[in-house]
Amino acid sequence: MISLKGFEERKPAWEQLNKITERLSKKDATIWGESASAEASIRLGWVDLPETSRDLLPTLDSLSAWSRELGHTHFILCGMGGSSLAPEVIAATYKKSLTVLDSTDPTQIELVAEFDLRSTCIIISSKSGSTVETASQKSFFVKKLMDMGLDPKNHFVVVTDPGSPLEVESRGEGLKVITADPNVGGRFSALSAFGLTPAALIGVDVSVLLDDALAASKTFTEPNSSVVRMAALLAEPTFAFTGFYDRDSELVGISDWIEQLIAESTGKDGKGVLPVVLDSYQSNLYPVIGFSDAHNYSVLGPLGAQFIFWEWVTALLSYLLAVDPFNQPNVTESKDRTNSLLKIWSEKEIAIYQPIFTSGSVEVFSATKLNSLSEYLREFAGHQYIAVMAYLNRISDQSLAGLRSIIESRTRKVTTFGWGPRFLHSTGQFHKGGPTSGSFIQITTSELPELEIPGREFTFGTLLMAQALGDNEALTSRGFPILRLNLKDRKTGIAELLQAAKEI
Repeated sequence: MISLKGFEERKPAWEQLNKITERLSKKDATIWGESASAEASIRLGWVDLPETSRDLLPTLDSLSAWSRELGHTHFILCGMGGSSLAPEVIAATYKKSLTVLDSTDPTQIELVAEFDLRSTCIIISSKSGSTVETASQKSFFVKKLMDMGLDPKNHFVVVTDPGSPLEVESRGEGLKVITADPNVGGRFSALSAFGLTPAALIGVDVSVLLDDALAASKTFTEPNSSVVRMAALLAEPTFAFTGFYDRDSELVGISDWIEQLIAESTGKDGKGVLPVVLDSYQSNLYPVIGFSDAHNYSVLGPLGAQFIFWEWVTALLSYLLAVDPFNQPNVTESKDRTNSLLKIWSEKEIAIYQPIFTSGSVEVFSATKLNSLSEYLREFAGHQYIAVMAYLNRISDQSLAGLRSIIESRTRKVTTFGWGPRFLHSTGQFHKGGPTSGSFIQITTSELPELEIPGREFTFGTLLMAQALGDNEALTSRGFPILRLNLKDRKTGIAELLQAAKEI
């Protein structure tokens, strides 16, 4: 069950939403308007996943037995956005070991590949079956296993939609394949095969997640239910930016999952609510929601209940904002720009860009000539929010994440932080489709080892840079202020950036 703290003040939208909850429980695709109904009609399978996903349990039990028989002790999940965020939260909540690979940074891939692959199960997770990051990671690990004399059939589990290119390829290779409900969108898939398959493999009793979700969902159509109260509050202008803090709870990482769910679902048509994932519970700039009883605003309940709760909240919030919660037009745009750059670079040499300013190990790419890194960071604090986008290794370059709180405290502007390319499947939609009130700081590096992608004409490093510059183009084309900071050396460059931010 879900209980709320601090959400009792009646809002005008309560009665409006009370009329919608019963329709949502019956998967009424017309809730979000005529233009959204076609997409909604094939994206509402998540509503009854607490019941329908029980059909997966025998298959997952069999799969787990297969994995134990083969002696798998390490589990690597290759997936982006909705395919990886929920399993990562599940693993952290149940204190199980799962390594999530949601990057094309070659140093992060090499680091993950240091596991003893003889005892490793690699989960390849992609709804479309054509996600470039996941396809590249699969090719990399297939070759690595074969080079070691290992049979990929004993080390791979593939989760995808039925009929996807990934399903066809993987079945042809004799790999274990679990197909998900195709009527569930990626970011609403926590309780589908995408969330439950990795959970079962690492030893989580997924029936508990489903039981908790089902018990919670049965309360959502009651008058003034928890989902009604939360959605109504998030639709208020004061919650346009909302902090989420989970570090003092048992649900570490749920803020990142909520960030994708809400930002990608609502950030379009110039509207949206932007979650701000916090590493400390403090902000005078926006309200903060926590997941323990210690906070003024808190959402309490087990993980399965939280998953279905926030999915309902997001659907109802999108109704109030009059946006289609199930499309993501600008995510596709970034993919197209990435592919265009890769095609150009395959025919010509990769373009060499000249920085307008260099400070130590940091090269600055900007339309403006200033005199220091601190000046540049200050210059790009002119909009309502600042998005820091780091195309680096979120394992070994983790200290860079501290840049968010430093910039926010020094500029007094709402600041978010995202690891690229994973944020492209999350807040990347909000950046380009939401309110035009952001300024963007992009961090890249030229310190990229050559790591081949089998079967491709480009390396992981080239792919990573194409993703960064493709998104840069998408933001620039809209006239948004964007600053690219390129680290010639990761360690010293990060130290310089953190120091420069303190001097704003």
